[in-house]
Amino acid sequence: MTGAISEREEPLVFLYRLKPGMGPEYDRAHQAVWPEIIALLDEAGIYDYRIWRRGDLVVSSLRTRHGYGQAARTTAASAVQARWTASLSHVFEEITDGSGEPLWLDLIFSHRTDEGRGS
Repeated sequence: MTGAISEREEPLVFLYRLKPGMGPEYDRAHQAVWPEIIALLDEAGIYDYRIWRRGDLVVSSLRTRHGYGQAARTTAASAVQARWTASLSHVFEEITDGSGEPLWLDLIFSHRTDEGRGS
């Protein structure tokens, strides 16, 4: 991952490419995420995880309490994560770069204001 963004201040954003036509199946799986996966996200310190899809392109963002490294170690050690990943492996065209890292998106512009937020 590149950039100097603190994992606790900004979301980490990455993308996946689905195999052509697999979007609806991917959506169905995420409409019925296993409770064990939700518990694992909580255990890993992932407190804000969002997924968007347009066609075969999936963009995800996450925020962690203890940094991405800690979250990745926790989920990588989980049998339930291995089962979840295996259950969806047939829908993915590309999920990592050549070194096995997620396809991180680098923040290149940000405009942020607190205006409009309720107190």
